[in-house]
Amino acid sequence: MEKIVKLNKINRKGAVVLVIMDGVGIGKFSDGDAVKNAHTETLDWFLKNCPNTTLKAHGKAVGLPSDADMGNSEVGHNAMGAGRVFSQGASLVEEAIESGKIFEGDTWKRLVSNVINNKSTLHFLGLMSDGNVHSNINHLYKMVERAKKDGVSKVRIHALLDGRDVGETSALEYFEPFEDFLKKISDDKFDARIASGGGRMVITMDRYNANWKMVEDGWHIHVLGDGRKFKSSIEAIKTLREETHAIDQDLPPFVIADDSGEPVGKVNDGDSFILFNFRGDRALEITKAFESETLTEFDRVRYPKVEYAGMMEYDGDLHVPHHYLVSPPEITETLAEHLCDVGLKQFSISETQKYGHVTYFFNGNKSGKFNEKLEEYAEVPSDIVPFEQRPWMKCAEITDRVIEEIESGKWNFIKLNYPNGDMVGHTGVYEAVLCSMEALDLQLARLKEVAEKTGSVLLITADHGNADDMFEHKKDGSVKIKENGAPQAKTSHSLNPVPFIVYDPSYNGEYSKELESGLGIASVASTVIRMLDYSVPKNYVPSIVK
Repeated sequence: MEKIVKLNKINRKGAVVLVIMDGVGIGKFSDGDAVKNAHTETLDWFLKNCPNTTLKAHGKAVGLPSDADMGNSEVGHNAMGAGRVFSQGASLVEEAIESGKIFEGDTWKRLVSNVINNKSTLHFLGLMSDGNVHSNINHLYKMVERAKKDGVSKVRIHALLDGRDVGETSALEYFEPFEDFLKKISDDKFDARIASGGGRMVITMDRYNANWKMVEDGWHIHVLGDGRKFKSSIEAIKTLREETHAIDQDLPPFVIADDSGEPVGKVNDGDSFILFNFRGDRALEITKAFESETLTEFDRVRYPKVEYAGMMEYDGDLHVPHHYLVSPPEITETLAEHLCDVGLKQFSISETQKYGHVTYFFNGNKSGKFNEKLEEYAEVPSDIVPFEQRPWMKCAEITDRVIEEIESGKWNFIKLNYPNGDMVGHTGVYEAVLCSMEALDLQLARLKEVAEKTGSVLLITADHGNADDMFEHKKDGSVKIKENGAPQAKTSHSLNPVPFIVYDPSYNGEYSKELESGLGIASVASTVIRMLDYSVPKNYVPSIVK
């Protein structure tokens, strides 16, 4: 690893503070732009008076297959922490499936052989959309086809509804064609059916140990077949939507049963099970439920012995899961590693919902610290309530701690994540997102004051857009309107660029106030190093600060 060296050009008394406003982009439509339309006096002041530019935070700029792919917090923090762009989950899986490499690997062969030898079932669990953030339904199509070709006789799908990385009520656009596909591919030697499902924010896809009840409920639905029963997934979605008026991510869970009322897809001893989501954060807990011999988080009631695999390795340090279909990118020489190498002290903080992003993902998908003496992590426990009910989330508590740490003078580099723009943005509740942005802006004002007091530098940016694009728009730019006359809410990330602002109250001409343009968020790492007064590694993308 190239050693960065001191330049003796920029000397600040305080810390360099990286402020990640999760989900806060620069929108192109006024209607539905909660960033632009909220009262954000401090953010507006920064944009008017400080050096600033915009950064690409989606598509190829963060390692995704094309610029039609929205960015997300995982790949965004990977890029910011790595200082380079690595091919990410969607790209890696796509390449492995198209080349056939995924089906030639030992893991696929082991799972297929297991069900053939035991005359048992091959199960798939995952998010049924093409959002390309956690999964892509096209991968599932290919795997089901290959399972039939390889001699598997019975397949069951445990299908989670999205409505977060795609349209909020778009589930039937994925489920109806997929049900037709399963009917066409099934015959007297191959039986493939959807067996269970539910909204991704209700069952199964919890993260950071925030709400294990979601995983327990998912276990009952997918594994035990214990839940409200329907004849088909289409019937379940239509009925539950009419009864609850919930958007897809919040739809109650369901089990598919045969004419006798028996669940069609219980998981039994001798089965094989594939989690086809490729993103790690919301895959770790359900994986633990399948792989841990002594699970303490909930009572599994029945623990079937299965051959289990994930689409990817979800934690490279802990090697979870034990078996996976596609190897993740190997991200080395991260920003945190470089800073530890020269003895700089680092503090990282967020609330539970994004704690793993400023630690695990920022550090190149590594759970541990590079140096226990030089690094400290702090997690503020998130509320377990719908985010639209607490749109301010824990931004004030995060700021309390950050101010304390800045004033302590202990740290060279501090990074923090405010989840508001992303987590509240995903609810689709526009008024709540406005509130979340205004709460965040109050915290920016507090950081501004402490930066002035201590001679610190604020680098303010985001990992992707979301709050900046809260309404669905037509091709002509007009807002899509629902039957009741209200705007059609958008719950997914945007393709918009994100801001990058330098607030340096001790500036004395040491660098140009004219920032580089046309860069992606991978340039954040080199900029942090530059502002810490060290040389940028040759394999990093350029610094935004010249």
